[in-house]
Amino acid sequence: MIKVLLFAHLQEKVGKEIIEIEHSPLTVKELKNEVATKYELGSLEHVMIAVNEEYALEGDLVQPGDVVAFIPPVSGG
Repeated sequence: MIKVLLFAHLQEKVGKEIIEIEHSPLTVKELKNEVATKYELGSLEHVMIAVNEEYALEGDLVQPGDVVAFIPPVSGG
């Protein structure tokens, strides 16, 4: 099982801070696509991904037991 942490507007859209994905292993890109489809989030192209607290590339593998953070761009002032 992969634990996915959601932040900012993603958390609001899904209604949860944490979701779990049973399908694995996956690449980061496959995981983004699966989450976007399952939770109707649209494109996650600009969302940064961290796997086990380290930024990851789309081709990196996500394994069972990993913790993945979806970090959307944030603006402020």
